[in-house]
Amino acid sequence: MKRVAQTIRLRPEHREPYLRLHSAVWPGVEAALRAANIRNYSIFLREDTLFGYFEYHGDDFEADMAAIGADAATQAWWKVTGPCQEPWADTGAGGSWSDLTEIWHLSDPGTP
Repeated sequence: MKRVAQTIRLRPEHREPYLRLHSAVWPGVEAALRAANIRNYSIFLREDTLFGYFEYHGDDFEADMAAIGADAATQAWWKVTGPCQEPWADTGAGGSWSDLTEIWHLSDPGTP
């Protein structure tokens, strides 16, 4: 299992629409994430900074990320959520989201 943490800024003028969208994420978007072996996906907010975390349980991360990007529902979702976000200068596996480096992890007992 691969843990992925990412961050992006939320444009203050788009805060309310973004939060409304995420109060009821489109079923097609959630289905695409599940089909791509994404589990335990959460997005947190502090002031104007978004922090995302998910666990990847597949065997081909790049192919699964490409499948998400090719999904029609996800593309439509990105068209409405993208303008709400302001990327950092460095972006990563999440497209406009920047990857964070894991520096420490407390695992469950008996888990590596």
